[in-house]
Amino acid sequence: ESSTSEKMIAYCGLICTVCPAYLATKANDEKKAKETAEMWTKHYGVDIKVEDVWCDGCLVDGKKCVHCGVCEIRACAVEKGVKNCGHCDDYSCEKLDGYLKLIPDARIVLDMERKGR
Repeated sequence: ESSTSEKMIAYCGLICTVCPAYLATKANDEKKAKETAEMWTKHYGVDIKVEDVWCDGCLVDGKKCVHCGVCEIRACAVEKGVKNCGHCDDYSCEKLDGYLKLIPDARIVLDMERKGR
């Protein structure tokens, strides 16, 4: 399927199309969603329920996982109308820097996006 071969890069630099929540949603796989909820609960130390996992991806209308639905980075990028934070004139801002310290791979993606803009 062509839609899975195309990368969806979230505003923050995560790649939605490799995220287990996105993959579970696209496959409509309850078992994978449950496994993802359990993994995130353990990893982040917060109670994530299976219904919190379903996500169609950051850039499209539809379901958002519990974090993406309230993400201030996403809200800011939507408000500014940028493709992702790498395309923002304020990159890399204070709001984004703390997050990118936790997810250095996302900075690599955004830096590449910035170079290619």
